[in-house]
Amino acid sequence: MLEPPASAVLVEAFVNTVDVEEASDEIAAPAGLSAWLVGRGLLDEPAEITADVHADYLALRAGLREELGSHVGDTPDPELLTAADRVLAAHPVLVTARGPLTPAPGLPPERRPLTVLAIAWNELTTTGDATRLKRCAEHTCAWAFWDVSKNRSRRWCSMRVCGNRNKSRTYASRKRQTA
Repeated sequence: MLEPPASAVLVEAFVNTVDVEEASDEIAAPAGLSAWLVGRGLLDEPAEITADVHADYLALRAGLREELGSHVGDTPDPELLTAADRVLAAHPVLVTARGPLTPAPGLPPERRPLTVLAIAWNELTTTGDATRLKRCAEHTCAWAFWDVSKNRSRRWCSMRVCGNRNKSRTYASRKRQTA
């Protein structure tokens, strides 16, 4: 089984802070975002997250979720992708000859994790692994998952649950059309 790299684990966890099925959102409020960032080790201690910074995290998450949906054939909303791109463009990285990309010096602590997420996403797109990170094609679920299939063709987070729901609906629809 192909294990996801740390960058995929981070991006997957970030986009899965919203749960479509349960209608819950771990980072819906700035305090929840701060707690999530601390829990992931992206902040050393809770920080006061302003409305602007919070909006940037939500925009990045929405854009990444749209892009992950395109990996299963969904058409992404260009406005959500553009908003995410604006967030990413505002968070510079430091490139050195000695090591990996890091957040540029001078970024406020609450914005550094945005750059860490950008670096993680960049790593996935550069290596081609981004296509293994997908949003479940079952729209009532929309959970992000790491595709372990050999040919990267998996469409659902779980064939037993979401795949079965989708196939059952398709079968029922065909039966209705023939009746």
